[in-house]
Amino acid sequence: MNRITQLFNIKYPIIQGGMIWHSGYKLAAAVSNAGGLGLIGAGSMYPDVLREHIQKCKLATDKPFGVNVPMLYPNIEEIIQIILEEKVPIVFTSAGNPKTYTEILKKEGRKVAHVVSSVKFAKKCQEAGVDAVVAEGFEAGGHNGREETTTLSLIPNVRRNIEIPLIAAGGIAVGSQMKAAMILGADGVQIGSRFAATVEASAHENWKQKIVETQEGDTQLTLKELAPVRLVKNKFFYELEEIYKEGKDIEALQDKLGKRRAKRGMFEGDLEEGELEIGQSSALIDEILTVEQVFQKLLKEFEEADFSKF
Repeated sequence: MNRITQLFNIKYPIIQGGMIWHSGYKLAAAVSNAGGLGLIGAGSMYPDVLREHIQKCKLATDKPFGVNVPMLYPNIEEIIQIILEEKVPIVFTSAGNPKTYTEILKKEGRKVAHVVSSVKFAKKCQEAGVDAVVAEGFEAGGHNGREETTTLSLIPNVRRNIEIPLIAAGGIAVGSQMKAAMILGADGVQIGSRFAATVEASAHENWKQKIVETQEGDTQLTLKELAPVRLVKNKFFYELEEIYKEGKDIEALQDKLGKRRAKRGMFEGDLEEGELEIGQSSALIDEILTVEQVFQKLLKEFEEADFSKF
């Protein structure tokens, strides 16, 4: 038992990222049932939909699960209230100030983790009283840090600057990477992209197949002027690149992004006009698996990873 398994009362120190349009109750419950910590992704859910997914998750697992809350999304106060009313035991917050809700959640007996992309904000998390920090490297999919610090550099630097439990995220899809992250100082890992390409993920089948086909160099961080995000290079991505080349302003980028672009891509399966968020580790994902198969593979690879060859 390590600090993460003890903190969250789980078997393995593996947390599933609360990805928008992927992380419904089926994925969260499957991960929790497999011995990890499943997270429902509140970022793509209206408050009433989130409540429904929490209630269904309670029926689908008797293990701990949590909700991931991106604080830049609307209805945040209502979402926090639902989490408290439904007695969700664990909350992962991101994209905002950890001080905003940590005290409220902890007073109600909830465990709180916050996602950061730098040492500076990891320290702020510790000061805010969170139970754990998720340090996410530049390799990660979805919304990302402007610093472009890689996981390999970020984890040991955060580790030497905080005392509380540390979860590594960004670019982790195989067991050897999980072991490497823990050697660097992490107590556990958060995995997104590998769980996005699972049977239980709520994303469109077209998108899951696209993840499997994605190769090295097929993703890139963009939209730093708005909120940095790693995307697959599709028609929509290249249209964004043209806006940059033409020297247009933030308003032009916002107009192009519009609304529902992420839903259109990842949930509805429009692989050309949609926003397709995935990490660099997608190049390591060769097949769509069940969550149980992913766990078996991760744990086998973890055990077989031998770093004592010198």
